[in-house]
Amino acid sequence: MVDAGQRSDDGGGARLAAHHHRPGEHTETCADGLVRASRPAVPQRASDQAYAWLLERILDLRIPPGSVVNEQQLALEIGLGRMPVREALARLAGDRFTTVMARRSTVVTSLGLEDVLDMFEAREALQCGVAHIAARKASDDDLATLGGLIIAAESSRRGRAALAFLSDDHEIHLFLIRMINNVPLQDAAELLLMHNLRFWRSYWSTRPAQPASMLSHGPLLSALRARDPDAAELAMREHLQQSRQLLASAFS
Repeated sequence: MVDAGQRSDDGGGARLAAHHHRPGEHTETCADGLVRASRPAVPQRASDQAYAWLLERILDLRIPPGSVVNEQQLALEIGLGRMPVREALARLAGDRFTTVMARRSTVVTSLGLEDVLDMFEAREALQCGVAHIAARKASDDDLATLGGLIIAAESSRRGRAALAFLSDDHEIHLFLIRMINNVPLQDAAELLLMHNLRFWRSYWSTRPAQPASMLSHGPLLSALRARDPDAAELAMREHLQQSRQLLASAFS
């Protein structure tokens, strides 16, 4: 089992924990200074706590792909009983972050070429439509917030801070989806984006990052500001096609 205390990035894991809350959610500022969504009237279940603990570590690679996870050891590390951990692992398997093997052992799911190609196909189907809708529905405040997120990503790109850039990029795509206020679409896209984040973190953990591989969202923002749905959809499609070209080199 991976040491849960290890840090694998330059702030990307902490950035991921920061949360753009949905309409109707309350927020609280935690001890680490991050703002997170909270629902004071509905206490979080122990299995939800275990799921969040494990998911964070799977996404930031503290628990890397292929790792065998031990239910009893996890319960001790998290400070919860085995039943909540078992429920969390079952939920993670349903979300395709873990895989149940023979003799009931559980491993963190690895990402092969076919998996990643499927992910890109799904992203194009979802996110191009999201960009089209966002151009029609985005408010001025939405665009101002999105612009700030893109500025942060550009700063990470110029500084060649690859893992920070990945978290910034993730936040851009999450915020864009949340701008359109479509909860079923948001739930599907958020899960897909988490798989995408894990893949690129794994990819860049073994390759030196170059600014050219950190793709800009400038054309998308320009199309959104112009309230041009077709141009926004095209900008997103071209963004994903460039990402797919990087993918080709990942498996060459």
